Amino acid sequence: MSQEAIAVYIHWPYCRSKCPYCDFNSQPIDNGIGEEIWLKALLAELDRSLIETDPAPIATVFFGGGTPSLMGAKSVGTILDRLAKARPIAHDLEVTLEANPTASEKRRFQGFRSAGVTRLSLGIQSLDDQALKFLGRRHSAKAALEALDRARTLFERVSADFIYALPNQSPAAWEGQLERIALLGLDHLSLYQLSLEPGTPLFSDMEQSRFQPLDADLAAGLYEITQQVLEAAGLPAYEISNHARPGFECRHNLNVWQGAAYIGLGPGAHGREYRQGRLYASERIAHPALWREEVVRHGQGTSHTEPVLPGERAQELILMGLRLTGGIDRALFARRSGFALEEVFDAQALVRLEADGFLEADARSVRATPKGRLVLNALLAALLAGR
Repeated sequence: MSQEAIAVYIHWPYCRSKCPYCDFNSQPIDNGIGEEIWLKALLAELDRSLIETDPAPIATVFFGGGTPSLMGAKSVGTILDRLAKARPIAHDLEVTLEANPTASEKRRFQGFRSAGVTRLSLGIQSLDDQALKFLGRRHSAKAALEALDRARTLFERVSADFIYALPNQSPAAWEGQLERIALLGLDHLSLYQLSLEPGTPLFSDMEQSRFQPLDADLAAGLYEITQQVLEAAGLPAYEISNHARPGFECRHNLNVWQGAAYIGLGPGAHGREYRQGRLYASERIAHPALWREEVVRHGQGTSHTEPVLPGERAQELILMGLRLTGGIDRALFARRSGFALEEVFDAQALVRLEADGFLEADARSVRATPKGRLVLNALLAALLAGR
């Protein structure tokens, strides 16, 4: 099991400024510990993790954040070189880096490509300037399209992120924007409904009645429009929020959703790592300065590491797998969990949900239907009832 290819996630925790909807582990770069200090600590943590985890080839690397396109290309190259010297690297290694489409970051794209990045994920978020202002973004729609053009000349694969279900967003307005998005000719899109999380400025604005969130039924309608328009454009969903032309899925995320092991490095990163044949869950300290202090003292900034129990592993594979349109592969699930699906599912619920059109099951996989994906949380609760 531990010799299967793994993924590596690198967390860069800084942004130019914090977007009002964001509850990710990020903070303004002006408050940071500095790139050189971060890189030195990151490399120390990487070295320690590669010693402690079972040897396995690396299939994908993902630089997330935060805004990792704010780091220097030299840092990216140094990390990739360190990985290549320590572990076998897949001949078709996928290296994704998240970026914002500002002019300053666009100027860095060539350096990232030269450093080994093969796939750029661009946080466009909207093609409407008013929506971008509401979301606290620092770029215009025009700047986003210019950055997209630049990215496509350099990278083998380019993805773009968008946010919808904004206050007062009508079905006609979103459908019109989706048609513009489809005409961009991208091979991969990530489209997320606006989530108002406690502790964020937008959540506070909502509580103070500065705006009304979109009605849940209207948001569900926008989700259905998204599926229809992008399916017709040749970009079917392969996960609840992700669409791609066949063969252009994000391999890093797809592997993780299917249960591949991965090492998470940097402040707040999570991991699922094999150690002496046993799977462990790890989590790094979230605050960059505290993380770095722990790395200096102990070689890694881990807040906790614990074995993943077989039942827990089975449940998390189900939680992730049903997000995928391909569903849960029975053979892969059995190999990675040690259980057959029927040993984990509530048998009566499985039969009922299949009869009601929420699930499809055959000898190869169990999948949520489009109708089932609209109520996925309820579906999961029913399937895992009493487990």
